[in-house]
Parts: sequence; C-alpha cells; structure tokens
Amino acid sequence: MNFIETAWAQGAAPAPAGGGLGMLWLMLLMFGLMYFLILRPQAKRAKEHTAMVSALGKGDEVVTSGGILGRIEKVDEQFLTLKVSANTTIQVQRHTIGAVMPKGTFKD
Repeated sequence: MNFIETAWAQGAAPAPAGGGLGMLWLMLLMFGLMYFLILRPQAKRAKEHTAMVSALGKGDEVVTSGGILGRIEKVDEQFLTLKVSANTTIQVQRHTIGAVMPKGTFKD
C-alpha cells in the first residue's frame, strides 16, 4: 500500500461550524484596538494643534516645525510675520507653527 495514494484518497476535513462569526469578531476587535491606539490620539493632537494655531496673536513667541524661533509681528489669515533677529523678519504659514514658547524665550 502506498502512503501518498492513501493521503490523496482522503477528503478535506469539514470546516468547523461558526468559523465565519469568530473571524468577524476578531476583525471587529482589531479595528477597535486600532481606533483607540492610533486614530483617536492622532485626531486629538490635530484638534489641539488647530486650537493653538487659531489662538496665535501678535507678540507670541513661537517655534516653527523647522525649528525657527521668533516673535509674531503681524498676523494675517493664512500667514504670520516672525521677527527672528534684530533686522530680520520672515513670513510663514500658520500651520507650520510647532509650539508656542513661554514669554522671554526669544531674546532680540
């Protein structure tokens, strides 16, 4: 008797009942974990950044996402004018502001 012929002669094992429902629960659990570990904190950070950028005003000391420290001299709808040294000002977009620094951080 040949073992390979015997193996081929046997049919496939029947699938366990309810296997699809278990897989559905597993997928829902994975989506829930992704939501609470990745999507929710990211949305919270984006909301905080939007609130910070909308509250910017003249005289605030800020750091851009590129690392430039300056004091806000002029505020427009989309752009800010930053004083970065005694005779130098630059214009940056509002959304590039990374953080608001405490008063006195920027020295002229």
